[in-house]
Amino acid sequence: MNKTIKTILIIAGLALLIYGGYELITPEASLDIGIAEFESQNNDNAYISIGIGIVALIASFLVSKK
Repeated sequence: MNKTIKTILIIAGLALLIYGGYELITPEASLDIGIAEFESQNNDNAYISIGIGIVALIASFLVSKK
């Protein structure tokens, strides 16, 4: 049972880290006006996803030590 929970937490943690990194890199909106290009980003959700991913990975290592 603990091995299943550990595996699920590791997969969820890695998925959240990858998703957070993708959201951190890609712009939400861009505007191209001839000679200038503007990009807008809101990284709040990316930081939250990365934080939850790290917590899930730490929890997966703590589950195995019990």
